[in-house]
Amino acid sequence: MNSEVLLGSFLHSPRLFQLADRLLLSAPQRIACKNLQGSSPAFLISAIFQHETTSQLNHLVVCEDAEAAAYLHNTIESLTSALDLFYFPSSFKNKKNYKLLNSSHVMLRTEALTRLAAKTKNILTAKKLIVTYPEALFEKVVLPEALSENIISLKAGDTLDLNNLLGKLVDKGFERTDFVYEPGQFALRGGILDIYSFGNEKPYRVELFGNDVDSIRIFDPETQLSERKLLQVNIIPNVDNRQDSGEKISLLQFLPENTVIWMQDWAFTRERLVIQEEDLGLFIDGVQAERDFRASREAEESFRGAGTPGKPANRHRRALPPDVATIEPVDAADAVEQRRLSGPVGPDDADDLALLDRKVHAIDGGNSAEPLGHATQLQLSCTHSEVSRSERLK
Repeated sequence: MNSEVLLGSFLHSPRLFQLADRLLLSAPQRIACKNLQGSSPAFLISAIFQHETTSQLNHLVVCEDAEAAAYLHNTIESLTSALDLFYFPSSFKNKKNYKLLNSSHVMLRTEALTRLAAKTKNILTAKKLIVTYPEALFEKVVLPEALSENIISLKAGDTLDLNNLLGKLVDKGFERTDFVYEPGQFALRGGILDIYSFGNEKPYRVELFGNDVDSIRIFDPETQLSERKLLQVNIIPNVDNRQDSGEKISLLQFLPENTVIWMQDWAFTRERLVIQEEDLGLFIDGVQAERDFRASREAEESFRGAGTPGKPANRHRRALPPDVATIEPVDAADAVEQRRLSGPVGPDDADDLALLDRKVHAIDGGNSAEPLGHATQLQLSCTHSEVSRSERLK
């Protein structure tokens, strides 16, 4: 039996129709689907996503970790061939260092947020499916309005004020280089403007005739060869991680109202969010300790230089203490901003948890999940054990 036949058996199962009917109810639901083995959760989510009665629903799937999320994303993509399927990773290279950004992950996050914020009249193309994990869910995102306000649109045949456009790109955080090779860069060579947007997998090449846009193409940054021609593109900056991007909200607040939330294990997800909050606090404390140490050292050197007139100040740099030697210096305002940018969606954030008053669905590996706020929760269990009654978060 191949995957298409197996997916068809899910699509025509009476239990799937029952689940679809429950999802369409206006009241929040907590539904437990048990005895799912192996790849059954991926087939079930794919079947619900493709079911004609639930075509207007968006879906957010929260897996246990990045590896499980990537695997589930690839499985659903191979089953459905869906275009509106997105992997939503963490922005950072290291989950304990909030200063090292992963540009490719930032691009994936920005693309998903942009597509969610876009309004479309076609219901069949309006639905989205996002796969993520706790560390990525922990980071807050910009408001949909802030995202749309920072988009730069270019269309073939437009007349550009080139200097103004380049100034906008710099103001929005783009870096000018000789050749673009990663998101957030642009290059101008004669009548060719290359821009690597955070909202597309590959960069755009804008060919200019004077100040007029002659053509727009997608090209491969490695071979520099054009792939296909476009009529219009949207240049999307890294608004999500800019300090001047305004208020930040939880991804749960960003999601449309008609969103189904699937969780593999809510208790585990909640624990990971708490750990992320603790790690962020330790990181900010370390940054502040480094700043204080450098300030005291500079004051000491300045005092020594002022105490011996006619003798140059001692510029010998002492080794940093072991506990702060690996922490990069940062301004106190930056430390505060880091907490705001990556604020937790932890158990103490009542506003965020209250958002799960929408339909919440969980894929559980045997542990009963806790209800979030006043939401009802769907649980997909891989064991025959009964689901214990959940304890409500306070």
